[in-house]
Amino acid sequence: MSLWDWTLQAYGQAGVPEACLDLQDEHGQNTPFLLWAVWAEGPKPEILAEAARMAKAWEAAVLAPIRKVRRTLKPPFPLVDDRAREALRDDIKAAELRAERVLMETLEQLSGHHKNGVPALEALKAATAAWGGGASDDALARLAGPLT
Repeated sequence: MSLWDWTLQAYGQAGVPEACLDLQDEHGQNTPFLLWAVWAEGPKPEILAEAARMAKAWEAAVLAPIRKVRRTLKPPFPLVDDRAREALRDDIKAAELRAERVLMETLEQLSGHHKNGVPALEALKAATAAWGGGASDDALARLAGPLT
């Protein structure tokens, strides 16, 4: 199963969207990168490091700016029609989702569909360390639990 298809299934599980949002917003993690690490069952350290460098660059150049615009458009904007603002926000959400998918497709290519048999929590800890830390074991366990 492709990473994208696996991710769509994973997001349907109770607690996964909330855990991903917490890791992103409260712990500075990149959700596509974390999910890829679980899907790949713990990529080899050299692949994990290369993937972290690429994902950080994509996050800074593409995802973070799109996300900022989407969040800016959430509340009413003076003198702008709410329906027009909300329609634009929907377009931005679609662009953000597409940017995440491009990242995931790139990560999938890096790992070459190789599975390393590492449990979800261990894969998340390694991915967080490669990203630069910042997520507690409890926050990672909230995501790992439904994914095992």
